[in-house]
Amino acid sequence: MLFTDLLVLIWVVFGVQIAWLGFDSNLATNTNDLRLNYTGISIIVILLWLGALAVFDTRGARVLGVGSTEYRLVADSSVRVFGILAIAAFLFHIELARGYVLIAFPVGILFLLLSRWMWRQWLVAQRRSGRYSAKVLLVGSLASVRHIAGELARTPEAGYRVLGASVAKGEAGTLPGTDIRIYGAFDDILVALEQSGADTVVITSADDLPPERVRELSWSLEPGKQHLVVAPSLTDIGGPRIHTRPVQGLPLIHVETPTYEGRKLYAKRAFDVVAAGFLIILLSPLFLVLTLAVKLSSPGPALFRQERVGLKGEAFRMVKFRSMVVDAEARLQELSALDRAQGNPVLFKMKDDPRVTRVGSVMRRFSFDELPQLFNVLSGEMSLVGPRPPLQREVSGYDVRVHRRFLVKPGITGLWQVSGRSDLSWDDSVRLDLYYVENWSITVDLVILWRTIRAVVRSDGAY
Repeated sequence: MLFTDLLVLIWVVFGVQIAWLGFDSNLATNTNDLRLNYTGISIIVILLWLGALAVFDTRGARVLGVGSTEYRLVADSSVRVFGILAIAAFLFHIELARGYVLIAFPVGILFLLLSRWMWRQWLVAQRRSGRYSAKVLLVGSLASVRHIAGELARTPEAGYRVLGASVAKGEAGTLPGTDIRIYGAFDDILVALEQSGADTVVITSADDLPPERVRELSWSLEPGKQHLVVAPSLTDIGGPRIHTRPVQGLPLIHVETPTYEGRKLYAKRAFDVVAAGFLIILLSPLFLVLTLAVKLSSPGPALFRQERVGLKGEAFRMVKFRSMVVDAEARLQELSALDRAQGNPVLFKMKDDPRVTRVGSVMRRFSFDELPQLFNVLSGEMSLVGPRPPLQREVSGYDVRVHRRFLVKPGITGLWQVSGRSDLSWDDSVRLDLYYVENWSITVDLVILWRTIRAVVRSDGAY
């Protein structure tokens, strides 16, 4: 990664120098006859930039492969390099070519982020195969160990591969529902580390281990080669909401409560209006083609309107391109009685639904049937990104916690759309929707929109 960072910076900085200033590297400033050697300046910029990437630990093992921290650090360190150069030029009265500076830095940041993204795809593939990951021994109660093992297995790209566990009562065998071996009780943790080949101890429940025992355990680990991680009893909390504050050696974790008002909400609405309006104009020819295709392929209207439940539990009329026969709702009862592998007790899904028309199956594969929902976004009933808009009959089966999804507007796409779509279980659908409600931001929305494009192209779980 160090090598590719260097290649990117050389290519960008010298490329901009040649494109903007030509091959003559010795150019005079605008105020005097002082001649600047831009080749030397470019070398200084590259070395300073490379140093900033190292100082801000943008290639640290703790930030690679998952989350937005790596990208943020790359951008922050690059902006600081720009600031240092601007201050130096001001103090020493050096007038650098503005185009050289104003083009090199944004282009450099863009290609650095692109190269990091390409590395991430490779690293994620490697970690899903079990390589380049911490080898984990879980320590805690049986219930907490099972929970953390499931969460880590759900996100192998985070780089934690569970090899074994030590539980409070030291039961023999394996964790229920897994092939993870249990290596005795807490008194055998060091032996379990050696037998399992793990290099990282993850404490999953602090109640079972007093602070003195945890401290002694940390002292017994080999420095630099074995690591200690404490997993608090918090799940589905986004990183920006978590702040650690040590007080007298006690690491206090502050978790900010989610807010659903203020400038973030106005920014989200402004983004929705601008993006939806732009997409409607851009896709207007496709709207016309799909309207004609639906009308000519089967009798009935081109658009399908259905009552859904939105913000604060209020009903609204969601509009879609009709992808089913006109009596689809009337035939739902008889299809619900059939055995099917898809869907769940709350959401009805059928892979080869006989109600779907030929044109409708194509539209559903690429989510074209959902494009008219852009008008729901413009009217303020929906957002581009949000929880799935449910039917009223589905809401009647919700438990109390699921009603939190009505704290934000439903979305055309969301975490459920980019994480399996119709293949998700009900529990997974709820977990993803509630995670979004608790942790939404404009950055998260942009990431989901990007992942939506990939999910639509692959058409995984679309039927």
